[in-house]
Amino acid sequence: MITLTSRAVAKVKEFSESEGIGHTTIRVSVKGGGCSGMIYDMEFSDQESELDEVIEADGIKVLIDPISFQYLEEVEIDFLDGPLGSGFKFNNPSVKSTCGCGSSVAF
Repeated sequence: MITLTSRAVAKVKEFSESEGIGHTTIRVSVKGGGCSGMIYDMEFSDQESELDEVIEADGIKVLIDPISFQYLEEVEIDFLDGPLGSGFKFNNPSVKSTCGCGSSVAF
């Protein structure tokens, strides 16, 4: 099951409010790309498909297409804010390797 940390939940809500999105539904997916072969993608989207896996966490609705779900089943999404940058971090036990900069993964 996909989980979101309290920091990730707070950031999704903050971004939705500051950008005037009007909802806190996000689509999380895995796409081809990067040095290692796959990259994570996350965006606001209220376009739910009947094939999507839907997870609700602290007021956040997470939509995942069936192909991405097989790679994201045990992911924890966190938000890190530090001196070298900030952003969402996907902690995924299914990852076999990452590229040098950490922006793409292999399963």
